[in-house]
Amino acid sequence: MVEQNKENGTLHSAADDRYSRQILFSPIGVEGQTRLSKKHVLMIGVGALGTSNAEILVRAGVGKITLVDRDYIEFSNLQRQQLFTEQNALDRTPKAVAAKERLLAIQSSANVIAQILDVNAETLDGLTNGVDLIIDATDNFETRMLINDMSQKKKIPWIYGACVASYGISMTVLPGITPCLHCLMETIPSAGAATCDTAGIIAPAVQMTVAHQSAEALKILTGNIDAVRQKLASFDLWHNEYSQIGVKNAKKLDCPSCGENPTYPFLEWENQTKTAVLCGRNTVQIRPGHKSPANLKAMQQHLENLQLTYETNPFLIAFEAEGHRIVLFKDGRALIHGTKDILHAKSLYHRFIG
Repeated sequence: MVEQNKENGTLHSAADDRYSRQILFSPIGVEGQTRLSKKHVLMIGVGALGTSNAEILVRAGVGKITLVDRDYIEFSNLQRQQLFTEQNALDRTPKAVAAKERLLAIQSSANVIAQILDVNAETLDGLTNGVDLIIDATDNFETRMLINDMSQKKKIPWIYGACVASYGISMTVLPGITPCLHCLMETIPSAGAATCDTAGIIAPAVQMTVAHQSAEALKILTGNIDAVRQKLASFDLWHNEYSQIGVKNAKKLDCPSCGENPTYPFLEWENQTKTAVLCGRNTVQIRPGHKSPANLKAMQQHLENLQLTYETNPFLIAFEAEGHRIVLFKDGRALIHGTKDILHAKSLYHRFIG
């Protein structure tokens, strides 16, 4: 877009104004801004951390962002997941889809890809092709360890982040330079078994974690690797605590993920959960053991035959059965709400979905 400068009559690009303050920041400058425009970021998880990180990076001018999330929007998300609206919650819009719509409203020329799927070793392998950076915005360690192993296998930097209550934590992993998350499993400070659903969360804890992650992302994407913080940072905003742990010496030569003879154990199929209770939620996720896209139209007819009420959109179909809310996604996954009993969830799945 070209606009007329009212003061001197010269022509300039609107993009020059959009990023002018960021370009004035000398560690980025024109060269760094150009680099940003050519980079591809993979955002795994589009909840509190994912929406905020994605907005910052889109506003910063990152060339391409792929958003990946398996879930849809609920009213409990709106307190801290900043790209979403009440209408999104009413429509149960998939998070990746709603985030993309909002990001394009912020930056119409942004290249944003929305993927509604569960991350496993197979899907992550395809998602990471051509990616320059992975940002962890998930809510479970299984996915983080998958990210960690794929990062090491493909030599892609990634940024770990997590938060609950008023606590947050973040670390940057540079393959071949820093220790990986597997090296640090015994070092990482933990908030115990707390989750957002059991201990709650305040939005400032999200934003502080995002500030750490997005700042590191800008360093990596603009080529300022020397500025990357090679420490694990953690904080508790309510109790006014902040700490950084040096991790340089924590790298293990025999680490199965990043050591001298890596085996990438978390990418092995037998180490992946096909059925799991979702973190902090009274919900079981079931995903087929083979690729099996769901026929939503056929499912709609099936539910009508069973005289069950349902709601549907182009991405999922949701219905109530025996006191449980069941959501079937287009990729074949199902969420069984109202139970943590995997066997009961499987029974419901096989009875109503097949």
